[in-house]
Amino acid sequence: MFARLQALTADSRATFWRSLQTLNATRVVIALVLLVYLSFDSRGLHAVDQYFYLKICLAYLGLSIGFALSAVYVQRRFSVQLLSQIACDLAIISVLYLAGGGMRSGLAILYLFPLAGLAILAPLVIALFCASLVTLFLLGDSTWQIFLTDSDRDVMQAGLYGAAFLSVVLVVNRMAAKLIGQEELASRRGVEINVQQAVNRLVMANIGDGILVVDADGRVFAGNPAAQQMLGLVGPELKFKLSAAASLSPLTQAYEEWRDDATRSTAFITIKPFNDAALEGLTAAWSARRDLAAHLKVRFAAADTDGLGAERSVIFLQDVTGIENQAQQLKLASMGRLTASIAHEVRNPLSAIGHATSLLGEDLSDPVHQRLLKIVGDNVARVNRMVEDILQLSRKVQPHSEPLALDVFLAELRSEFIETHNLAPDILGLTAAADTQVRFDALHLREVVLNLLNNAVRYASGGPASIRLNVVRDSAQRLELHVQDDGPGISPEVRAHLFEPFYTTSSKGTGLGLYLARELCLNNEARLDYEYRFDNKTGADGSPSLSGRFVITFAWPGQKQGKAV
Repeated sequence: MFARLQALTADSRATFWRSLQTLNATRVVIALVLLVYLSFDSRGLHAVDQYFYLKICLAYLGLSIGFALSAVYVQRRFSVQLLSQIACDLAIISVLYLAGGGMRSGLAILYLFPLAGLAILAPLVIALFCASLVTLFLLGDSTWQIFLTDSDRDVMQAGLYGAAFLSVVLVVNRMAAKLIGQEELASRRGVEINVQQAVNRLVMANIGDGILVVDADGRVFAGNPAAQQMLGLVGPELKFKLSAAASLSPLTQAYEEWRDDATRSTAFITIKPFNDAALEGLTAAWSARRDLAAHLKVRFAAADTDGLGAERSVIFLQDVTGIENQAQQLKLASMGRLTASIAHEVRNPLSAIGHATSLLGEDLSDPVHQRLLKIVGDNVARVNRMVEDILQLSRKVQPHSEPLALDVFLAELRSEFIETHNLAPDILGLTAAADTQVRFDALHLREVVLNLLNNAVRYASGGPASIRLNVVRDSAQRLELHVQDDGPGISPEVRAHLFEPFYTTSSKGTGLGLYLARELCLNNEARLDYEYRFDNKTGADGSPSLSGRFVITFAWPGQKQGKAV
């Protein structure tokens, strides 16, 4: 009978219980009105004394209060509560109707209250059934009064009341059903909208492309994490104008050009936020920003907000740095294969040249000849080292996956490096927590760290702790090894080509050391990068002094805390 109530959503069922509570509150008010009014005006009562009538009204008030409390604290078996309350209403109103003298008492109008409530909360069949019972009761009593008073006027009034009750029940029930259906539809649509919003938030948070929502003046209203990361706005609340940040001027200019000419919806820009002092108040990310420049593909689109009184545009940001790097890697891979084949062919004649130079050195004693032979020997060694690097890079040896005790490894490497290079004991500082393990091949890590330390020795001042090895954890709890010296930082121009093969700023270098180090890190699921950071010192022009450090971020997960093995 009330199966449709069970099929409704929780919000719609809660609406039914609130409606029943409202009906109960109205019942309490009617009981009070009857008790106050009719107890002082009992002239219309026939054959029933005032004391009995007061008892009926008090009983009705008590039942009304009980029903109200039950609907609030015992929200179970809705149909039982509703039908029992309506039955009580009809019974008590009928007693009062008869005690008041029938149709002449005017109490027949009270039937409208429970019948209307039943029409709202119950199916139409039940509501019409109860209205028909009330109509038959009124007609029966009026017919009986004909035999007592010889007047048929009450029958006509009873018929009119009955027709009114049936009409009211039919109209109210249909209107209530329509409203309930609309509420149910709105509730389901609300659930769908909330689910869609949750999905949209998830997509916005995890999509690789950046999204910014701006108005006509370039004021940012919203943005996803990818856009914040691309523009260096990680952390601040996105409530600012694009033109307020000097580093975002390429984006501001592209946005203004699109507004002037809608056909220019796509642009390629480069953002360099690391040297924008105006953004220091927005985020602290600049103090440890590794990406010096972000190469972005920008696309603009206008949202359809006609008639809403607000203009919004969406800026789509795509970081094409990865695509450029991928293209560069493909080019380098093909070049590497060619170079490896050439290096393999060069190795044999190079060995012959080196051997012949050694034999000549035994026979020639003239200083000029010795100097020329030394030049030949040094260049042979340099070329041979380049060949070895190329061949090692092309082999891509699979790393060992056993855990490596990083603190023990670095301590031994530090002692060996100081002894090999004849350095002061305090020149190389080491900070590493005990029992720290990483997943990295020991031979590979040794080669990477030695390469970075050799570069550091070349530029460090040589004072105490001028070279530092620090093991720290990043925000994601991954272990990082920082290799830093007190020498000048690498310029942004050099940094852009730092890890490219055969690129070097030293006349004695091969340009393969850092490239090989990064490849070995990638081979061990780690990452090698050069990180800029601002010191508290300032340069000659008053700008923050810029220094840097090499950072090895080890694979995660893969670190285990425990005894070194």
